Amino acid sequence: MGSTGTINAVIALALIILAVLLAWPVPRLMARTQMFRHSPRAALFAWQSVTLGAILAALAAAPALAPLVLFDGQEVWKHFAILMLAGCASGLMLARLLVAGHSIGRRMRVLRARHRELVDIISLQPQPGSKLRVLDHPAPTAYCLPGRESRVVISQGVLDAMPPKAFAAVLAHEGAHLRARHDLLIEFFSVIHETVPEPVRCGVAMSEVRLLVEALADRASVRRVGALPTRVALLTLSGSKAPVGAMAAGTGSTAVRLDLVDRAAPRPLLSGVIYAYAAGLIALPLGLLALAWS
Repeated sequence: MGSTGTINAVIALALIILAVLLAWPVPRLMARTQMFRHSPRAALFAWQSVTLGAILAALAAAPALAPLVLFDGQEVWKHFAILMLAGCASGLMLARLLVAGHSIGRRMRVLRARHRELVDIISLQPQPGSKLRVLDHPAPTAYCLPGRESRVVISQGVLDAMPPKAFAAVLAHEGAHLRARHDLLIEFFSVIHETVPEPVRCGVAMSEVRLLVEALADRASVRRVGALPTRVALLTLSGSKAPVGAMAAGTGSTAVRLDLVDRAAPRPLLSGVIYAYAAGLIALPLGLLALAWS
């Protein structure tokens, strides 16, 4: 193997190591770095970038070795065997990604459709054309069912326990989820979570992403009705449950979300740093692949 072949092999190995780092220790370190929580929109972009970077690095390992077969005439069959081995690993990752995407997407659509039909039947006299459904239940509960026929579901306990402004905060929160299609973000990360092999799967990352999505909706509520009503709504709904596939206003640590509501002022410098970090996570595996072909 000549110097060119050695360089390609080193780059392929670097891509594999990068994929492992971005799939395992990096997300755990990010979850411990609370700085990301203070700029949730940029942080979500960073979380998407770290997962995409891991996938790109894993998929790029085989293409990084391809020049050995295409341009190195010496020991071509040996190179071809190495390339096939790397190609199988990349192909397995791609297959897992496609299977997880199909199964999770289908499961979520079925669960939401069934629950939507149920709340339409048992809700208390919904207004014609309204997406709001009220369930006759004393415990305060609020969640939304995203999709083309979305619903915002609350219990009678919400109406009984909350003042009007806090109730408006709940509606603003759930409306933000539906308008921004936060469910697609959660679904994306769920697919990646299932794709990554279980030994290096990071449950902390999923929890952090869910928290950031709720923080984004909380900020929309603060902009709409103010911080105090949003705090009242969060405290009232603390610990409330929602069906699988729904997005609930009571999701995540109430204490952390209350703290983030108090720190909801924009931080452009921090956001800029996080966006730059996220861009680097995607550029690194692409740059290594380009180097292998240069």
